[in-house]
This record gives sequence, structure tokens and C-alpha cells, in this order.
Amino acid sequence: MSETAAQASGVRAQSADANRWKALVFIALAQLMVVLDATVVNIALPSAQRDLGISDGNRQWVVTAYALAFGGLLLFGGRIADTWGRKRAFVAGLAGFALASVLGGAATSGPMMFGARALQGVFGALLAPAALSLLAVTFTDAKERAKAFGIYGAIAGGGGAVGLLLGGFLTEYLDWRWTFFVNIPFAVVAAAGAFAVVREPEGGRNRAPLDFPGVVLSTLGLVALVYGFTRAESDGWGDAVTVAMFVASVVLLAAFAVVEAKVKAPLLPLRVLTDRNRAGVYLSLGLAIIGMFGLFLFLTYYLQVVQGYSPVTTGFAFLPMVAGMITGSTQIGARLMTRVAPRLLMGPGFLVAACGMLLLTRIEIGSSYPALLLPAMVLLGLGMGTAFMPAMSLATQGVRPRDAGVASAMVNTSQQVGGAIGTALLNTIASSATASYITGHLAAAGTEPGRRLVQLQGLVHGYTQAIWLAVGILVVAGVIALTFVTARRPGSTRVTGSDRTPGADDEVAVPVVLH
Repeated sequence: MSETAAQASGVRAQSADANRWKALVFIALAQLMVVLDATVVNIALPSAQRDLGISDGNRQWVVTAYALAFGGLLLFGGRIADTWGRKRAFVAGLAGFALASVLGGAATSGPMMFGARALQGVFGALLAPAALSLLAVTFTDAKERAKAFGIYGAIAGGGGAVGLLLGGFLTEYLDWRWTFFVNIPFAVVAAAGAFAVVREPEGGRNRAPLDFPGVVLSTLGLVALVYGFTRAESDGWGDAVTVAMFVASVVLLAAFAVVEAKVKAPLLPLRVLTDRNRAGVYLSLGLAIIGMFGLFLFLTYYLQVVQGYSPVTTGFAFLPMVAGMITGSTQIGARLMTRVAPRLLMGPGFLVAACGMLLLTRIEIGSSYPALLLPAMVLLGLGMGTAFMPAMSLATQGVRPRDAGVASAMVNTSQQVGGAIGTALLNTIASSATASYITGHLAAAGTEPGRRLVQLQGLVHGYTQAIWLAVGILVVAGVIALTFVTARRPGSTRVTGSDRTPGADDEVAVPVVLH
């Protein structure tokens, strides 16, 4: 080892946080809580709707209220973490999320439930970017960073499927209210642990004044975008309000871009977006989420409505995908991340996931779980786990430490918007294909059992048509990752990135990609 390399290694050893692996446990626990909440409540929705007397027309607000607040405030939450301190924002986000969960579990009416879900979204938008940016500034060694992001990526990818299992258990054996109350121990343990062991490096805060025009424009623009896709799912793409939301989002986000290019202290510095590698990550990750949301949506209905699985059995059916994600993220991705370029993990990962999705286009009413669904889920898990880990890490590499929160928020924003698009787009295609199939075959069905069979066949036909589109989306995500992401394998030495300037910011060691 050269003298320079030895000195660099010594500096890293001295500056590394001794409690960093303990900190990872609590950061990962908080991330798991946020990801679980996206699906665990969905399983409980029918029971909650019945108990609270929520109409069919209003039940979507249990999901929509959370999505609008979370997606709309992510950039603001990321900047608050950069300004206020990531540890402080992290603990405050956990406390607020727990309080909102108490309100949701104790809800006695629809409006109280909607308000609690919106409040969960507000604090989730503070918590999620704070968690990811804490991870980015805590793990500074390339190999350790790979392991840490491997664990984080596995949780981010597989937590939704675990939520289906947990939601099924809580709803079936306890009560739907426990899908909210279960967040409380998660939040208490994560907050107490973070308060004790998380140490945020000094000198990484953004002391610039808050960009209020940017906050207003970005929040309204993202809310309009997410609500537009959410409304398209229920009211159609040609609905006047849906169209108005899309137009408003384009205008507001364009105005946001103009403002950010001119103000001295922008909410979202354009340097975060103009880096080719990060742009490739945000785009490919958002597309992959579109495809994955289709999978969770359609497979959940397929297993319960068509195959007759119980909620708990459905949750167990998703476990091979979770195992695949953990394996892909912690074993394949983490082990290879310091040896190969990120695109050689992300691109093939998305393409392997596309192969798993391709298998699912063959589902029929009586398809065998071991012969078809199991291998498809394993491929999907392995592919997405392998791709997610380097994507999460690369999205926060090379940014100025004071921009780590807002760069992390962009990762969450691409996922949130991707989820809204995926749910609306794929559900619309499935519903249209199902209606068309039933209309064309119902007249010849004859008896009631025959009509029921046609309806099930129509559902499966609709699912497969939408899954075909998801296959194409995952292929495009893989191609974008292979062509846009040009970074080489992460180096273990601190260097100056393309969007950094030497100075005070350099006292926080955020590993960057060697170009």
C-alpha cells in the first residue's frame, strides 16, 4: 500500500462513526415503517371502510390523502433536513408519523381517517429523505457503503410485500386499527435508537435562506401531478378535472424550474438534476416503480379474487419475492458494487425483473403457483434487489453534503410519482381490457356459472394486458440505466465530484463516482 493510500485509509478509519452500523439498524427500521405503511393499510381498507361508513366514492381518499401529502412535500422535507439537521428532522418525522398513526387507528369517521393519512404523508415526507441522506453521510467507505445501501435497498424494495403479509395478519386476526397502531413501536424504537447512536457529521447543513417560491411551486406542482394520475384511475383520462390537474402541474413545475435557475439559494439546485448519472437513476427508478406497482396491484387481486387466497396466504405468496430482493440487494448488488460499474448492476437487474414479469403474462385462472408464479416472483425480486441498491447509492453520491437531503428527496419523489402513474395507467389498461373481454364473451356464456367464469377470465385477460406494458416499461428502465448511467465503480478515495467545489463542504466525506 502506498503512503498516500495508507494515510487516506487512516483518515477514514479515524473519521468513521463507531456507531454507524447501529445507526443503520434504526434508519432501516424507520424506512421499513414508511414502506410498510404504503401497503399494510390497503389490506385493511375494506374493513375500515365498513366500520367508518366511508362511501365507495370517498374510500380512495384513504390512499390519496397520504400520497398527495407525501409526494407533494418531499422536496420541502428534503430541504428542511438539509437546513434543520438530518438527525433532528429524522426524529421529528418519526414522532409525527407515530402521532398520525395513533389518530388513524383511533379514527371514528371518514374525515378523521383522511386527516390522519394526510398527516402521515406530511411527516413521511420529512422522514424519508432525512433517513436516506443520513445513510449517505454516515457511510463513507465504498465497501461499507455498498453493504449499507444493500440492506436499505432490500427494505425499500421488499417492504411493500412484507406489508401485505403483516396487513393480512393484523386484519384477519386482530383488527384493522392495528395496521395503524403497529407503526407506534416502530417509531418509538427507531427514534430512541437514533437519538442515542446517530451522529450527523458537522459542516454539512445548508444555511441558505429557504426558497419560499420554490416550496410553493414544487408542492402545488407535485400535488397536481399525483392527484391527476390518481383521479385518472377513478374518473378517466378525459375527465375535465383530470386534464386540468395535468395542465396545472406542467405549468407549475415549469415555473418552478425557471425560479430555481434564477434564485441564489434554490430549493432544488439544478446541479442535482443535470448530472447525467443521477438523472439516469431518477428516470430508470421511477419507470421501474411504475412496473412494480402494477405487479403488487394485479397479483394481489389475482391471488385473492381469482385463486381464492386469504389475505394472510396472499402475503405468504409474496415472500419469495422478498427473499429474492434481499438476496439481490445484499448478496449480488452489495458484493459487486465496488467491483463493477453501477449500470452493469442496474441495467441487467431491471432486465431480469422484466423476464420475471414476462412469465406473469402467461397466468390463467388455474395457473400453478409453484410452476409459474414462484419462479416469476423470484426473478422479479432478484432483479429489482440487484438494481435498487446501486441506484439508491448512486443517487446520493457526488452531491454536496448540504444538498444530500434534497437529492434523497428526489429519489423518493421519483418513486412516489412512479407509483401514482403505475397505479393509474396500468389499472386503466386492465379495466378497459377486462370490460372489452366480458362484453365480447358474456352473451355466449349462458348459465350463471358460465357468466362467472367469463368474468374471471376477463379479469385475468385485463391483468395480462397491463402486465405486458409493465414488461416494456422495465425493459426501457434497463436500457436507460445502461445508456444514461456512465459512472465507473465507486472509488474508496475522496475526490471532488463534478458538481462540487473545494471548500468547507469537503469536511463531510461523501464518496463520489470516479468519472
